[in-house]
Amino acid sequence: MKTIIRLLPILLFLVAAFSQPAQAASDAPLALVLDMDGAIFPAMKEYLARGIRTAGQQDAEVLIIQLNTPGGDVNVTIEMVQEIRASRVPVVVYVAPRGAWAASAGTIITLAGHAAAMAPETTIGAASPVGGEGEDLGETMETKVKEIMKATVRSLAERRGEDAVELAEATIEESKAVSSNEALEIGLVDFIAKDLDDLLDQLDGFTVETVDGSVTLHTQNAVVEDIGMTLIEQLLLMLTNPNIVVLLLSIGVQAILIEISSPGGWVAGFIGAVCLALAAYGLGVLSVNWFGIAFLIIAFVLFILDIKAPTHGALTVAGVGSFIVGALVLFNSPGTPTFQRVSLPVVILVGIMTGATFAVILGFALRALRRPVRTGQESLAGQIGVAKTAVNPDGQVQAAGELWSAVLADGSEKIRKGDKVEVVAVEGLKLRVKKL
Repeated sequence: MKTIIRLLPILLFLVAAFSQPAQAASDAPLALVLDMDGAIFPAMKEYLARGIRTAGQQDAEVLIIQLNTPGGDVNVTIEMVQEIRASRVPVVVYVAPRGAWAASAGTIITLAGHAAAMAPETTIGAASPVGGEGEDLGETMETKVKEIMKATVRSLAERRGEDAVELAEATIEESKAVSSNEALEIGLVDFIAKDLDDLLDQLDGFTVETVDGSVTLHTQNAVVEDIGMTLIEQLLLMLTNPNIVVLLLSIGVQAILIEISSPGGWVAGFIGAVCLALAAYGLGVLSVNWFGIAFLIIAFVLFILDIKAPTHGALTVAGVGSFIVGALVLFNSPGTPTFQRVSLPVVILVGIMTGATFAVILGFALRALRRPVRTGQESLAGQIGVAKTAVNPDGQVQAAGELWSAVLADGSEKIRKGDKVEVVAVEGLKLRVKKL
């Protein structure tokens, strides 16, 4: 006890010494970074909401959204705008890296930021709306939607001046897009920054307006921390890839058919159900032409018919063609945004692989049909057994789990007890066997 008391001052000194740098480090401003690379779908909204919550909990100086998107769902975009504008922590939207773009919905998200920046050689604009299935809107509906979106960008860009408002409206009305230099010149964005360090240097001392009023940013020597997407968020974002959805549909249907054809197990059925559930989520989020589902159903019906009533592969070939057409109609109908289109080589490859799988099943079915039906005693021919007694020329053997009377087959050696024998033929209640 006395030893502990003597060591206590030393321990306290060490704790104070080691905690001092940590305290100093905690005094540095914190900049959190979200990396939004991809189309704007529900997973992105959840990612943003989590980032804003984290920034508030950690008392961050600023939350930076590094954005590179071809666009996305308008309703999700509006919800993300609401999240950004309600944030107490200043949100800076940074279109990066070089070559990135803030197209369509990305334009509105960029304008929603309390501050906006672009990397060199990036673009912003082309925000004209399309229908839920990627089609051009009718004249009346198009006018309504455009007016609503123009009112939204006007309210977001009015603090940037008349030229910025005019350009923001042109991105919707005329699908206009501009470079980073053009956007800066007009005032649509606040900075051009070559990287995050450059952005933080330029943000230092910059004043933004949040729900709490004016806030002057202090980002000099800020500690930068990335907030990565969770596994669930990554999975949900991956399921908005039409190529993944096509693959899941193919695997899911095949697994379900395998389960139906060979009941009693559960693995194939479980895999099929999971794949179809994941594919259903993707179909619910993406802009699709549901008429394509009819061709996919026809394709799998043709595959099944070729197994049940073999046509030497003709129906399987027709099924592959129907699968390819169905996938293309589903995702690649006229007007569908480019980033939501399925790859033609992927569709062809998946269609051929699906057809090949059913062709293999068909081959097994044909071989089963051609194999002679052998039941009862006829099935004993060719069976291997064991002599229970010597067969010379009569005796007993055990074959197919039963004890039989046996006689020597012509030309066979004498069989001793314990020898292996092969059943040559069945004659009444006796087996004709030969020694192996």
